[in-house]
Amino acid sequence: MTAEKKKGFDNDLYLKTQSEHIRERISHFGDKLYLEFGGKLFDDYHASRVLPGFMPDSKLRMLLQLKEDAEIVIVINSSDIEKNKIRSDLGITYDVDVVRLIGVFRRFGMLVSSVVLTQYENQVSADAFAERLASMGVKVYHHYRISGYPSNIPLIMSDEGYGKNDFIETTRHLVVVTAPGPGSGKMATCLSQLYHEHKRGRNAGYAKFETFPIWNLPLKHPVNIAYEAATSDLNDVNMIDPFHLEAYGKTTVNYNRDVEIFPVLNAMFESIFGKSPYRSPTDMGVNMAGNCIIDDDVVCEAAKEEIIRRYYIGRCDHRKGLITEDEVYKLELLMKQAGVKTEDRKVVAPALAKEEATGSPAAAMELPDGTILTGKTSKLLGASSALLLNALKYFGDIDDEKLLMSPNVIQPIQDLKVNHFGNANPRLHTDETLLALSICATTNEDAKKAMEQLSKLRGCEVHSTVILSAADERTFKRLGVNLTCEPKYGTPESRAEEN
Repeated sequence: MTAEKKKGFDNDLYLKTQSEHIRERISHFGDKLYLEFGGKLFDDYHASRVLPGFMPDSKLRMLLQLKEDAEIVIVINSSDIEKNKIRSDLGITYDVDVVRLIGVFRRFGMLVSSVVLTQYENQVSADAFAERLASMGVKVYHHYRISGYPSNIPLIMSDEGYGKNDFIETTRHLVVVTAPGPGSGKMATCLSQLYHEHKRGRNAGYAKFETFPIWNLPLKHPVNIAYEAATSDLNDVNMIDPFHLEAYGKTTVNYNRDVEIFPVLNAMFESIFGKSPYRSPTDMGVNMAGNCIIDDDVVCEAAKEEIIRRYYIGRCDHRKGLITEDEVYKLELLMKQAGVKTEDRKVVAPALAKEEATGSPAAAMELPDGTILTGKTSKLLGASSALLLNALKYFGDIDDEKLLMSPNVIQPIQDLKVNHFGNANPRLHTDETLLALSICATTNEDAKKAMEQLSKLRGCEVHSTVILSAADERTFKRLGVNLTCEPKYGTPESRAEEN
């Protein structure tokens, strides 16, 4: 009844080959490697969705195999601190995320040697953050703006350029340079360190770790298209690496920013080393993910599903006024390139059919064994809450007619919402439903059994016929459910709740 989805990616092989490849790159440069580490280190749910079998914490687990040789430097742009820039997937500011990252790495026994404040111009909030880090026992370094960066190479490669930056004291062979998000200055930090190391007569090298795009998959492979869909707000475009093609006669995939900056990087490498160690942007990378795909059909199907999800998310974001129509058009184009349509998402048609039959918002869920369940709006529950309960009954083999929650528990919650909190919608959201269910589980064996099924929801697919409240979206995300919504609000009341 709870069959697992097929795997298309060998995670154990990835952990082994990726760590070996990084060790090999360290030895290539002699004493030290500065590794620019892009993407999410331990909560990479995008990768786990498009590469079934990839674990969200795979990159962290891979680094743990190098723990004794590695230390971590976290980079944050001082302007992002000043602007209170938000990490959208977590809803927290970049500086808060830096503190979170330090805590996670330390909990796993990894050395976080320092934090670098880039683009530093004596920002008051950056100084306050530096004091906070110092109180935590974290060293703080400052890197400064360089006029004409990155084109003015003579200035950059001088005492008035990288030479003005603080030199980051490191002690281990592998220095992982990571950040809470893009635009933080990871690459510039690595290159500044190479400049300083070279002035001190030390051998040090640079490499880049990015999971996507996967360099040894075709340009229009669904996995690479899914990456473009996921980063549509950054205007990243996958492209053939022209430098690699010219140097080796082989076609590889990179993205526009790395290809555009490579001539500048090459000139910087030549200034530091006398000769560049790399002939292409692809050469700089150390990503082995493409070699660990064991079922391309499974991976393609998962990536196409992700492209459709990203399209729905984009349409809803546009409906909320968060993105432009041009971004939606870009997502539509990516769907065409991947050869997929919205109706290919199996939960869309059942949800819409349920809404048409009932005249109210509805939702549908696809379970790992392919079963489709639906939920409808009632006086007590929203459609998403009803759907959750139906799924828990299914997983627990509980009779569909049985009540998991007593109206005596639900009604006081409704009274609190309407009469004390001033909420126009008395129906229970998903988080309220689960709280009520947990209360009932103390006296109701079926409710207890249902609660024991919650972990089985991870990886399930859900589609709602209306934009859900922030509370419902958060609940589905925490449960590991992949949610999409039609770009419309259910009622004026539901929109008021959303706002």
